Amino acid sequence: MAVLTIIRDGKSQEFNFTPPMLLDKALDQAGFSIPRPCGGRGVCGKCAVALEGAVSDPNEAEQKAGTRLSCQAMLLSDARVTLADSRKTEQIEIHGIDTPIDLSPMEGRLGAAVDIGTTTLALKLYDLQSGKLLGEAAMLNPQTSVAADVMGRISAAMDGQLEKMQQQIVGAIGNLLTEACGKAGQPEDAVDKLVLTGNTTMLYLLTGRNPECLSHAPFQADTLFGNWDNILGKDTYLPACMNAFVGADITCAVLASGMTASSDISLLCDIGTNGEIALWKEGQLFVTSTAAGPAFEGAGISCGCGSITGAIDKVCVEDGTVCAHTIGEAPAVGICGSGLIDAIAAFLSIEEIDETGATESDDLPLRDGVVLEPRDVRSVQLAKAAIAAGIQTLMESAGTDCDDIATLYIAGGFGSHLDVSSAAAIGLIPAELASKVKVIGNASLSGSVRLLLDRNSLAEAEGIAQKSSHVNLGGNPRFNENYMEQMFFPETD
Repeated sequence: MAVLTIIRDGKSQEFNFTPPMLLDKALDQAGFSIPRPCGGRGVCGKCAVALEGAVSDPNEAEQKAGTRLSCQAMLLSDARVTLADSRKTEQIEIHGIDTPIDLSPMEGRLGAAVDIGTTTLALKLYDLQSGKLLGEAAMLNPQTSVAADVMGRISAAMDGQLEKMQQQIVGAIGNLLTEACGKAGQPEDAVDKLVLTGNTTMLYLLTGRNPECLSHAPFQADTLFGNWDNILGKDTYLPACMNAFVGADITCAVLASGMTASSDISLLCDIGTNGEIALWKEGQLFVTSTAAGPAFEGAGISCGCGSITGAIDKVCVEDGTVCAHTIGEAPAVGICGSGLIDAIAAFLSIEEIDETGATESDDLPLRDGVVLEPRDVRSVQLAKAAIAAGIQTLMESAGTDCDDIATLYIAGGFGSHLDVSSAAAIGLIPAELASKVKVIGNASLSGSVRLLLDRNSLAEAEGIAQKSSHVNLGGNPRFNENYMEQMFFPETD
């Protein structure tokens, strides 16, 4: 047996292991989740650590990254690893859209609504008798230590990690419940009901269901949920999904927005790793999803990070100079998704980036050593093109255009901190819709709260899912054409 000494936040912990063992595996067994957006391929550099002792020599991936990577380094005997400080994630979106609710709550004393996002988790605890909010809690999704996106997790589940990911997510929900109940001064055993929403893959992993059917064409889910289950020993409702890649989170977001109760034509976008889009027109709900990738979460970006203290979250141009703001007014440690969109828009405005995405220099400095590289610009182009082409193709399929749209609802954590003018400037959303945007925050969580506090909404949510019509973008010639067009940035005035 050998000993791995793990240092984080100034605290030390020892873990006994049998060498040789991959550092990443040892850390996982010791209870430390390290984000691996690239799925452990050694290309994102986000699992960098300080490592010493009896370990393997740096391999090619580590030499390229200029640091030791937990997904690549092999422990040969006693070693010592220092992990990055676990900075508090400050911008996990809990708040959403407030709409009047006819109080008819699920039976019981306390209940909790949870949004299981691909990147983050958010929970709200309620008194089921009065409808009063008692507490809330949020955290990063621990499954990010396995893979950043849904396809990566589907692949991992098929490779034998399904049980691990189920334990991760159930354990995380349990921890959030403990935290929220502690803040409210309530016993956990008083929680009788849970409403857990998320995309289709997240619900598969939550329930330990094999997602093999989601991994290949024709991408037909063998269940779309809309049923009761038992999670953490509590009666749990899992809202209905619309499709293999348009999940219960969008069902809940549409419910919360109220768009299907209006005669107006409206559009809803949840912009993230997997962009999900819904369009309501004359009693029909058209939905689609498009794989934007994790760039908007800061993954795969050279100086990318989550919404942590020190993350650049806003960028503007003042007197021809690029100025960057950080979360917590701290020295910059990286750039998160909202800052990334701002930065691209800023460099476009001063023509440091042209409409093709080309840059004249090898890096574009922001502050404190944080820069954008040409490959970062390309990552944003790919991601924004996927979202913009998805919006355009869905409108074409519904026979409508920007002039007809009354409201563009932007949902989700990333969208909550997005500067709409920057999003329009880079072509992420149509410029014609910028004035029609309504930001509705974590609408998925808002919808699940409504299900918890108004039982009559269960039938409404199921009806939303059932009436949806999916527009498939895979192999769709119009989407492919739109995608190529949207790869360009809009020309600046």
